[in-house]
Amino acid sequence: MSEKITGAEALLRSIEAEGTDTIFGYPGGAIIPVFDRLYDHGGKLNHILVRHEQGATHAAQGYARVSGKTGVVFVTSGPGATNVITGLSDAMMDSTPLVVITGQVSSESLGSDAFQETDVIGITQPVTKWSHQIRTADEIAWAVSRAFYIASTGRPGPVVLDFAKNAQNEQIEWNGYKKCEFIRSYIPYPEVNEDDVDAVAEIINAAERPLLVSGHGVMISEAEKELVELAEKADIPVATTLLGLSTIPSAHPLNKGMLGMHGNVAPNMATNRCDVLIAVGMRFDDRVTGDVKEFAKQARVIHIDIDEAEFNKNIKADATILGDAKAVMEKLLPKIKKTKHTEWLDSFVDDEQLELEKVIKKEVYPITGDLKMGEVVNKISEAAGETAVLVTDVGQNQMMSSRYFNYFIPKSIVTSGGLGTMGFGLPAAIGAKIGAPERPVCFFVGDGGIQMTVEELGVILQYGVAVKIIILNNNFLGMVRQWQDMFFNKRYSQTPMVNPDFVALAKAYGIQAEDVVTREELDGAIKRMMEYDGAYVLNVKVEEEGYVFPMVPAGSTMINTIIAPGEKYQPEN
Repeated sequence: MSEKITGAEALLRSIEAEGTDTIFGYPGGAIIPVFDRLYDHGGKLNHILVRHEQGATHAAQGYARVSGKTGVVFVTSGPGATNVITGLSDAMMDSTPLVVITGQVSSESLGSDAFQETDVIGITQPVTKWSHQIRTADEIAWAVSRAFYIASTGRPGPVVLDFAKNAQNEQIEWNGYKKCEFIRSYIPYPEVNEDDVDAVAEIINAAERPLLVSGHGVMISEAEKELVELAEKADIPVATTLLGLSTIPSAHPLNKGMLGMHGNVAPNMATNRCDVLIAVGMRFDDRVTGDVKEFAKQARVIHIDIDEAEFNKNIKADATILGDAKAVMEKLLPKIKKTKHTEWLDSFVDDEQLELEKVIKKEVYPITGDLKMGEVVNKISEAAGETAVLVTDVGQNQMMSSRYFNYFIPKSIVTSGGLGTMGFGLPAAIGAKIGAPERPVCFFVGDGGIQMTVEELGVILQYGVAVKIIILNNNFLGMVRQWQDMFFNKRYSQTPMVNPDFVALAKAYGIQAEDVVTREELDGAIKRMMEYDGAYVLNVKVEEEGYVFPMVPAGSTMINTIIAPGEKYQPEN
């Protein structure tokens, strides 16, 4: 039996029918009717009032990445809508499902430069999977169902619905909600071609030095089990991308570490020694490949991905399989022969030992001198336990925490990979904790990044979100300083920082906090933070001119890896 409701009510009923339980947002004039109806949906929809619209998108990203659900955002028109562009771009680059609802002026005012009007569709189309303007209430259920379907299926990504105010207020006959299950010309899950699977299996079975690269697509498709089974069956070493971290446990003997500019030496070098490189759910980003002309040029490259546009975009593949990573590997596994690659695996040892001696011991187990980022990350990871989620901001803190945090279970890292958004981390950590309240969330950030979205501490104050915040404070924009040091003759232009009292700032928001200056203070401070039932800030004073090593200079090749100031990688043999 139908009933008459407003468009605003229809929106809320529609997103409830999609299983939404949490919304991140900020009200304003053009979306007031939706927030007015939200007042009566408190039992079903938990709205988190952020302090800036950019924070809403990043919080929704963190929520989506750990919960597996689609993140939902409500903002108003004009500046409210333009403030979400960074988050949309970030979500598009990192394939994170979001549905962002922006208020808009009434349909009759469109194009008149009305107060807080902007061309949301024109602005957002380049950074979304789909962008649509709702001008009448009759199309709300249709638009919402398509939005959730597009955002969450295939290669996930953000969708924007620009919601005209007249459509929010109009009365319609409500006949219930039907989820979208098909859109003509949109094929989110291509049928896996058996001939392609056979061809790839033949290449893998004949390989003598195979290398398996696990990307974010493995995590998105929840194919971690199949990835490990494939690696174990064929005895293949595994490297991960930054966003592929935690798709295989850190301690697994076949896990050889992270690829890329600040990745581990052994897997990076293995890309130039393997005879077959099997890339699953990754896009051959320039931070992974370095000079594309030299990357794995001796290897037969297999590329498995759900997005056909990624094939041969950066690295030419010898064989491809189009499809969801989990579906592909389920078909591939029975065709892979059980084998051993002992000699190949043994060849990693020298490079692993070199990195241990030249980099890791110095960074993680120093005896004297200022505190180092790596040792702080390692100690907190040990204290946080096996279910902890790492959230990072961007910069040296991102690379250090990603390298030295330990991963035990899937979906244990939330970071801005493709866009590299400073300020991402604090709201993303809040969203991650709301999305997985039973898991400890440890957020590492630099003194620069924390100040980009520091206002979101107000969300912690209001909602009591128990995030553990570790500021790796070196009084510099650290990663830019490292580049200035190494490539610009130590000309530290606009990278030294004069910072506020972060402990006082945290306490102003009702958050427990303390400074850590010496190595002797660190263990006790970590224990207090992890045992405290609530949010906590550790402002850790780390060495001012620290480096993230190894480092492959931008656009260079793996053989030019730098492992210490002025010292290049030199293989043992």
